[in-house]
Amino acid sequence: MSGLLPVADALARILASVERPVETENLPITAAGRRTLSADLAARRTQPPFAASAMDGYAVRSGDVAQVPASLRLTGTSAAGHGFAGSLGPGETVRIFTGAPVPDGADAILIQENADAEGDRVLAREPVTPDRFIRRRGLDFHEGDVLLRAGETLDARRLALAAASGHVEIPVRRRPRVAILATGDELVSPGQPAAWDQIIASNALALAELVRASGGEAIDLGIAADNLPALASAFQRAREAGADLLVTLGGASVGDHDLVQSALRGEGLELAFWRIALRPGKPLMHGRLRDMLVIGLPGNPVSAIVCGILFVVPAIRAMLGDPAAGADRSEPARLGRALAANDGRADYLRARLETAPDRLPVVYPEERQDSSMLSTLGHAEALLVRPPHAEAAEAGAACRIIRLDRGLL
Repeated sequence: MSGLLPVADALARILASVERPVETENLPITAAGRRTLSADLAARRTQPPFAASAMDGYAVRSGDVAQVPASLRLTGTSAAGHGFAGSLGPGETVRIFTGAPVPDGADAILIQENADAEGDRVLAREPVTPDRFIRRRGLDFHEGDVLLRAGETLDARRLALAAASGHVEIPVRRRPRVAILATGDELVSPGQPAAWDQIIASNALALAELVRASGGEAIDLGIAADNLPALASAFQRAREAGADLLVTLGGASVGDHDLVQSALRGEGLELAFWRIALRPGKPLMHGRLRDMLVIGLPGNPVSAIVCGILFVVPAIRAMLGDPAAGADRSEPARLGRALAANDGRADYLRARLETAPDRLPVVYPEERQDSSMLSTLGHAEALLVRPPHAEAAEAGAACRIIRLDRGLL
């Protein structure tokens, strides 16, 4: 459509406006969960630091049990945290448990199911080959190996890896500060009485959760009335809070009561773009207010949340130095029903999925896609992505979706 910026171009401009990641801070590993690394992490130790048994049984020299039955002399025990300090000689064995150090001289583990023990003698009933059931030193990683990269989020598995590799303090990006401002005389906060012509403000709650899930710090500026002084006061509070990004909700269009854009211009906004070829979410705005980036989202709830997923989340990830901030998060699927041809805007349709282990997801877009209807978004499992000018498609045709559980991080 003439005058509307394509979705991909809008995202590229938003990401380009993030001039550099936010600053680094060092945190104890116990406080670093869900934070984003600001530097690569290399192992500070070798794991395992010794050859370890993978099974309960007996440490042996494989040559001693090449012919069975073979009788061996039991000389000691090796347990996790209590290794056998001696070495294994010909015809000798050591009782060993999973995770315990393998004694010097041993090159295999005879599992206990294949052995009979009586007193200080062990009878091997099955032969073993060299290295059998032994985890060699450094099997997992060696000191100096780069295990985690800058920009990765320390979820449970990465946090465990950082701890196992010897890190007690982690360099992470500070949380980007994202100020969220709802606008409109028709809005009241949850829990407040609403007049007959008012609605409960829900968008700010949704955007705050998106911000937190993306690694940011949400700053609630409340609800600004539809007048310039109230908006100017909210912008000032955002600056005082040190916000890296201001997200406004509603009022970014050019109607008589849509004052956000003009109020921002009055404060010195450098407007990068306004209006994109997207449904829902056409009246998206982006710019810079001195040191603070600004993303103005539509007021309709579905539009605001979809645009939050598509644009606010990647902006926060870019601030955290995530190299995959702008990566395509869509995946292939099949249409569950026929769709008419699309116009010049990209459609992100709320949809439900049917899945099976042996085939692509089948996606069923909801019949009603009104951008004010939170009920359909609340029950949707995915957004069906339809490019501008997409031709009519039959059931079974290839398509792409963004799963909402993954899109919301």
